[in-house]
Amino acid sequence: MSTTPPPETLAAGHPTTTGEHAVGDGASGWLRALGPRGRRAFAGAFGGYALDSYDYFALPLTMVALAAHFGLDSGRTGLLTTVTLVVSAVGGALAGVLADRVGRVRALMVTVLTYAVFTVACGFAPDYGTLLVFRALQGLGFGGEWAVGAILVAEYASARHRGRTLGAVQSAWAVGWALAAVVYTLVFSFLGDDLAWRVMFWTGALPALLVVWLRRRVQDAPEAAAVREGNPRRGSFAAIFRRGTADSPGLLRTTVFAGLLSTGVQGGYYTLATWVPTYLKTERGLSVVGTGGYLTFLISGAFTGYLTGGHLTDRLGRRPNIWLFALLSAVCILAYAHIPDGADTLLLVLGFPLGFCMSAIFSGFGPYLSELYPTAVRGTGQGFTYNTGRAVGAAFPTTVGFLADSWGVGGALVFGAIGYGIAALALLGLPETRGKELL
Repeated sequence: MSTTPPPETLAAGHPTTTGEHAVGDGASGWLRALGPRGRRAFAGAFGGYALDSYDYFALPLTMVALAAHFGLDSGRTGLLTTVTLVVSAVGGALAGVLADRVGRVRALMVTVLTYAVFTVACGFAPDYGTLLVFRALQGLGFGGEWAVGAILVAEYASARHRGRTLGAVQSAWAVGWALAAVVYTLVFSFLGDDLAWRVMFWTGALPALLVVWLRRRVQDAPEAAAVREGNPRRGSFAAIFRRGTADSPGLLRTTVFAGLLSTGVQGGYYTLATWVPTYLKTERGLSVVGTGGYLTFLISGAFTGYLTGGHLTDRLGRRPNIWLFALLSAVCILAYAHIPDGADTLLLVLGFPLGFCMSAIFSGFGPYLSELYPTAVRGTGQGFTYNTGRAVGAAFPTTVGFLADSWGVGGALVFGAIGYGIAALALLGLPETRGKELL
């Protein structure tokens, strides 16, 4: 089957098979191959995901201060993360349907504005119950942004470059995480804890500015939009749960195994993202500045991992890339959680490979999930599977929170390695999709 795009695809910035090598060579070839409209879509998705990350990490970085302010134990503190992730499943599924029905860019603006408004609201919470509600509502926008932005860019990217292109979008998570760590270090160094955690949430208003730019400068890939709008079954939940027949393979199997894959990877990831800052402060006794220094290594590894994973998913294939980094992530968690007391230099050094491996595995998600579903239900399928996995995987941080009281945070972190085992098994039920065109 030919992978050469049809003539109308060329207008959206997809080169021909011959021309693709002309524009696609070199380190930035994937970016040139997007074309002007594709690069604007990339910038919008990158900015949205970076700010999504920033708003998410306002909670993990302030958890110690929040626990002290509201008198919370580890279980109730972990519940703040879990409710965010559980509600994000609803937000992600709805955003996916919205993306299929009204377009990728419009859905992206809705998700960004939602998570910005409710992150700011968290800073005004007078009690734990109100904070829990605001954090849940923030999850509605948080859940949908990545899936919608990834699809927007995937529909501009060629099959040859899709992995590294979406790996670059995924690297925005590390950028937002780094920005949050810098702001956290500054705010908590100059303000008392009772005010500092509120200021962290108030700075979550920044994404609202991105919405204005998106409205003026970014549009859906025209050919993909035409295919989607011409299908009366677009945005249908029933379609992604349809069983196969003799005439049609159906999507039920894909949806079940993609959901399990997402559950495993995100269960492992959010265990680390939620509890490592607390582990560094409470069990390793690091100061605010010291924690920021250790997180610098972790985040640097994450940024490098996203970009490297993007290249490897194009070279090795979607499934081999995820298998490789599921194994390495599990090994890194076990090593990180069992570093002897006093070996702070080793703790520092291991932060880089830990961040690298647990991030490189995500670089294959954008292209893989986009390629598993047809255009008319791509948003619905990707939004549902990615965010259902996020919701079920949310049980991992809460479990760690409850186990931490008896096992210690370091010991409980090992539970995250189970998630990567689930991800590796889920791949047995999914096909390889490298090289697949999306139209």
